[in-house]
Amino acid sequence: MSLFGYDFMVRALVGALVVGVTAPTLGIYLVQRRLSLIGDGIGHIALTGVGLGLLLHTSPVVTAVIVAALGAAAVELVRERGRASGDVALALLFYGGLAGGVVLVELSDESSSANLMSYLFGSLLSTSREDLVAIAVLSVAVLAVTLLGRPWLFAVCHDEEYARVSGLPVRALNLVLAMGTAVTVTVAMRAVGLLLVSALMVVPVATAQQVTRGFRTTMHAAMAIGLAAAGGGVWLSAQSDTSPGATIVLVAIALFIGVVLAAALGRRLRGGTRVAPAGPEPTEVVLDSVDR
Repeated sequence: MSLFGYDFMVRALVGALVVGVTAPTLGIYLVQRRLSLIGDGIGHIALTGVGLGLLLHTSPVVTAVIVAALGAAAVELVRERGRASGDVALALLFYGGLAGGVVLVELSDESSSANLMSYLFGSLLSTSREDLVAIAVLSVAVLAVTLLGRPWLFAVCHDEEYARVSGLPVRALNLVLAMGTAVTVTVAMRAVGLLLVSALMVVPVATAQQVTRGFRTTMHAAMAIGLAAAGGGVWLSAQSDTSPGATIVLVAIALFIGVVLAAALGRRLRGGTRVAPAGPEPTEVVLDSVDR
């Protein structure tokens, strides 16, 4: 009997596929802003929410979303100030969140190294029906924001000053991105864990950039790559009896290396012509977002 004949494997696969297609749609905005590692920091903060949920005997997912959202808003406000001391403030916030989460988990009745590891590195095979519903609902919310709000969000990420002069609500849009990052981190927590979540948000985007030109095309390609990495990672982990989260990330990195090598070979065969990486959204898209 195939492993995917078991309900827990089907739930794991569906959860991974949903996360795989969702995470890159938010990650592309972070890459555009050169904030690729911000998801890792938000993941540290989310661990405090997990520990708080376990301590209060409530849903760790709910408390993680709340704490991560508050932390993401604080990160955005610190980033907005743009001072050198902001780096120190972010470091304190990130590492304080990680340390606070570990302490809260240890103080809870459900304290165990296995429990902590499941949140740090994912526990996809233990995904319940309720977890799957929560992942699906939160993912739909993230996809709605990142896809429907693409013109406005791109304008802010590409040129914040131009977006401000054009009359866009820059601070509100920045906070939307911050909250979206927090939700995405929480959604991916079950699949790949808080310490690996940035990889699923960034690596598919970096892979797509090797062979695409425009922002929209890169986003769609990154979604497809994330989907392939998630599905392939779950299948490979089932065959090799390895951690699904870590395997998904390794598959994503393997796809990146493969695409880079294939792109380099293609350029050599074409006589050195280089495909430009994903560049700015066509000007009319940005202008259109301002007119709306």
